[in-house]
Amino acid sequence: MLSPSGEDYLKTIYELIVGQGRAVPSQVAEKLAVSPAAVTKMAQRLQEEKMAQYSRQKGLSLTLAGEKAALKVIRRHRLLELYLIEALHYTWDRVHEEACRLEHVISDEFEEKIDVYLGRPTRDPHGAPIPTKDGHIEEERHPSLTELPSGRTGTIQQVDNDDAELLRYAASMGMIPGAEVEMLNQEPFGGPFHIKVAGKKRVVGRELMSHITVAIRE
Repeated sequence: MLSPSGEDYLKTIYELIVGQGRAVPSQVAEKLAVSPAAVTKMAQRLQEEKMAQYSRQKGLSLTLAGEKAALKVIRRHRLLELYLIEALHYTWDRVHEEACRLEHVISDEFEEKIDVYLGRPTRDPHGAPIPTKDGHIEEERHPSLTELPSGRTGTIQQVDNDDAELLRYAASMGMIPGAEVEMLNQEPFGGPFHIKVAGKKRVVGRELMSHITVAIRE
C-alpha cells in the first residue's frame, strides 16, 4: 500500500510526462513544494517498490504498476472534483484542494457510487479526461489557444491549471470547456490577444491563453 505522499509523487510524475514529455526531479520538487533531497528519497523508495525508475538521461519514469497506481489516483481526483460541483455546489476554482485531500481516503465502493451518481462521466470540470476503472485514459492532444489562427474558431477543451485565481478569472471571461472562441488578432511584439468568446469580444494575455486548449474547427 502506497502512502498518500507516494501517490502524490506518482500522480505528479505521470502528469509531467504527459504534459512535458519527461519528469525530472527538480520539476517534481517544484510541483510538490518539497526539497530535491525528498524527491531523491521517494524516488529510491518507488524504485524499490517497482513503481518508478530513474536515470539522469531520461529522468523519472513509471513502470506499468506505477502508471496504473497513478491513474487510479487521477481518476479519483477528477471524479471528486466533478462530484463536489454537481452534488455539493462548489465552484470550479475551489475543488482542487478538496479533491487532493479526499483522493487518498475514499474506498473503491465510494468511488464507484460517485461514478454512478455522475452518470459515468468522461471529463472533469476543467475538461481533463477521467481514466476508466481499468486504467485506460484518452490523452487527447489539442493546441494551445495561443495557436488558434486569426479568423478561425474552435471549442475550448480544457483549462489546464489548478490556480484558483486563474480559474476564477477564466470563468469570468466565459473561457470554460465547451465555449466557442474565435481568434480576431494579436497585438504585435508579443502583445495580448483579441478574441471573441460566446459572442463577446475580449482582450486576453498570453499567460491565461497558454493554459487553455482548443479543438480548431475545420
